[in-house]
Amino acid sequence: MKIAYISTYPPRECGIATFNNNLLKAIAHDQTAVSKESFVVAMTDSENLDTYEYPPEVQFIIRQENQKDYTRAADYINTSLTDVCILEHEFGIYGGDNGVYILPLIARLQKPLITILHTVLKDPTYIQLTIIREIAKYSSKVVVMSTRAVNFLTSIYGIAEDKIKLIEHGVPDLEPKANNLIKNSPAFKNRKVLFTFGLISRNKGLETVIEALPKIAEKNPDVLYVVLGTTHPGVIRNSGEEYRDNLKRLAKKLNVENHLIFINKFVSEEELYDYLTAADMYITPYLNEAQITSGTLSYAIGAGAAVVSTPYWHAQELLADNRGKLFDFKNADALAQIVNDLFANQQLLKELKSNAYNYGLHLRWPNTGHVFIETLKDAIRYASQAQEEIRPIIDPDMMPAFSMAHIKRLTDDTGIVQHAKYGIPNLKEGYCLDDNARALIMVILAWQQNKNKTALELLPVYLSYIQYMQCDNGNFRNFLSFKREYLDEVGSEDSFGRTIWALGYLINNAPNNSYKEFATELFIKSIPHFSKLKHLRGVANTMIGLSSFLKAHPYDEYIIEELNKLADPLKAAYHAHKETGWNWFEEKMTYDNAILPLALLCHYETTQNQDSLAIGLESMEFLTSKTLDKGYLNPVGNDGWLFKAHEMALYDQQAIETMAIVLLYFKAYEITHDLKYIRQMYLSYQWFLGENSLRLPLYDYETKGCGDGLQTSGVNRNQGAESTLAYWISHLVILKSLEVEYEYSDLTDSKPVKEEVL
Repeated sequence: MKIAYISTYPPRECGIATFNNNLLKAIAHDQTAVSKESFVVAMTDSENLDTYEYPPEVQFIIRQENQKDYTRAADYINTSLTDVCILEHEFGIYGGDNGVYILPLIARLQKPLITILHTVLKDPTYIQLTIIREIAKYSSKVVVMSTRAVNFLTSIYGIAEDKIKLIEHGVPDLEPKANNLIKNSPAFKNRKVLFTFGLISRNKGLETVIEALPKIAEKNPDVLYVVLGTTHPGVIRNSGEEYRDNLKRLAKKLNVENHLIFINKFVSEEELYDYLTAADMYITPYLNEAQITSGTLSYAIGAGAAVVSTPYWHAQELLADNRGKLFDFKNADALAQIVNDLFANQQLLKELKSNAYNYGLHLRWPNTGHVFIETLKDAIRYASQAQEEIRPIIDPDMMPAFSMAHIKRLTDDTGIVQHAKYGIPNLKEGYCLDDNARALIMVILAWQQNKNKTALELLPVYLSYIQYMQCDNGNFRNFLSFKREYLDEVGSEDSFGRTIWALGYLINNAPNNSYKEFATELFIKSIPHFSKLKHLRGVANTMIGLSSFLKAHPYDEYIIEELNKLADPLKAAYHAHKETGWNWFEEKMTYDNAILPLALLCHYETTQNQDSLAIGLESMEFLTSKTLDKGYLNPVGNDGWLFKAHEMALYDQQAIETMAIVLLYFKAYEITHDLKYIRQMYLSYQWFLGENSLRLPLYDYETKGCGDGLQTSGVNRNQGAESTLAYWISHLVILKSLEVEYEYSDLTDSKPVKEEVL
């Protein structure tokens, strides 16, 4: 089998690079199972592709913060003869927020994947939790190196146990040298050596050992503490050698500077083994328990070292059964006591080394490599045997359960609050008409779908807000402070149009006559302002509202005339801007784009105007070509938009854009009965659940809210009314479409429509 490894790789100085190199060699040792053409996709922390002189097996390089490199790497692997992929995962080696850029790569892969998790956090952030869950979703197996990591994945991350494989960290297949040059070097000869190695940073707790040295040196004046390793590159960038210099000053202050030596270099594996076997004790003084895997600790055990360690997670497991000694975090006195006791009891020291050596035999890379080979074979076998299930286009089991928890959290007796910090209402920002109009539409849909009592209770709150914001002349204000003070005299045309949409929708779908009559009064009072609308989105939103009104009053000639008048400037804008390769209403695509073709499809539905149908469908197909061309939805980003003859801005993607697209495709299906629009609608909806350019869900399963956009490095974790309402409206429209699922359950496009859903 031909394997593609995705990881950091030597000569980059990185523990995971070393691990991946060792794994590649261990697996390649079985030449009957593994192709010599296996290759590495290497992660570099530089924008310069020539920073590292990689060996020939590195066939593709990903620059950590270059998003396009990740998709190019996936394409490279997919077009190769690769049979299976191995991903080494650590949050810090991939780009974006907590390494989120790796998700589009693995989602795009068409090869079986196993992922090795080098870090599994007990208290992950939302984004860290999401990333690990997404990685597990796309992996045939996730490999961890400790039992505690298995428990964390099942209990905290919700990953099925049968998806997890425990394979302990591999160690070098080496034996102690009879003539160890390190042991006989001037620094080591005739000294009792305490040893630590690895990249140096503050979380390593080296000061604890230095603080223990006075008591150790008092009883063992020939003791020497050797620290081997360079300072972590990230630490160097941010603070240089400040930590190392502080340690030296601490040693001088405690009068133990002659008992401390730093060897500032990154050594080969063979040389490291010589250091480990030359030392009397190996010490890992990490400052807290949150270390699920330690390659340095595994190497020490493999070398048969006597290990003294703080009780971080991996140490608790690996040093069990008298394979080492533990002392409390930051407890220099306890460390000194253990070290002195071991120096005084050479038999006990020898037992620790023997126990470690014997346990390390089964960790050696040839054994570990064999276990990985079998895991890879299983992944390939599973992929070849798996058959795609025939499912309905819409899979309700993949959708979250409907919940108004966050909507209720944002709503008080005035209306729905505009914004939220994370999932907490931000009362300082007050209320707006746009969101209360959307909320009115959402609760109507919720009442229709499942007779949700909370929705019915909240409906008059949103309707009352609309009434409160209507001016004497029938127009509407938009913004209201938390103190219920008006913040503007006249709202935007967008907010006007959205309000007419909500009122029209309520008039056609009111749960009782009282609400219908109340909404009708507000609607009629606003009619004089229809003809004053100038902006296309205000026009389009209003048209959708008039179309809904006319479903309840199909013979109202005056409103039909108003609807026709509003359609004219929208169609004129299209004809004025359309040219080869640009089928759109303006010279740029900005926000809420799908509302424009949706309005014309609604106009056709009401009046049978063929020009509106043709423009609506043609502009919709153009929008589709720009946003669904990757196989998932990429709404036009607010961070630059899409100008004619320019590249589309990918981020900041907004939830209202996706909601409008969902509504557009559903309306297109209602009119044409073409099943491709149901497929496109459901695919667009899945943007909320993680089928997007970053493969991150915007819907928050904990709060039941929706993030305020998809940004370059991740999800905007604020969950305001606009985004949350956009999600739940889309969700409810998808559920409505299930009412006609029997029409396309055989996945053909030939069945005629049975009834209209909306």
